[in-house]
Amino acid sequence: MSEMIKVGMADLNVCISPNAITTLGLGSCVGIVLYDPIKKIAGMVHVMLPDSTKILNNENKAKFADTGIDELIRQMLTIGADRKSLIAKIAGGAQMFAFSNNSDMMRIGERNVEATKLKLQQLGIPIRAEDTGLNYGRTIEFYPETGELLIKSVGKERKIL
Repeated sequence: MSEMIKVGMADLNVCISPNAITTLGLGSCVGIVLYDPIKKIAGMVHVMLPDSTKILNNENKAKFADTGIDELIRQMLTIGADRKSLIAKIAGGAQMFAFSNNSDMMRIGERNVEATKLKLQQLGIPIRAEDTGLNYGRTIEFYPETGELLIKSVGKERKIL
């Protein structure tokens, strides 16, 4: 019997097939799935902010793209994932509200996506699929057995990446 493992906001978790993993309500946040397709081990982090070095109260590693990805990899390796096999799929990073000025503070979704891509590039982890940006929220489910990332959004067709 398989289980759907939940990941909250500024949270992360790992799973092994046949279990699956999900996070709800990605707006400007980014859901990052890392996956070892050989061992069918997956991890997901729901990051809220791009950079832990810009925030004083930053002990929650899962809140930030830079520290959340590192912590996710660490936890995946402890349950048997192979670092060299990891691939990524990402979703979220929406611009949820229209603003008249284009200040960095208002571009949080875009900045989360940029920080995620930069960190994965630095780590040498290829992004195999993404559904990012635009102006709507997403709920994602990842199935390590098939490697499929299901994306659900209100009023939109379901997507499988």
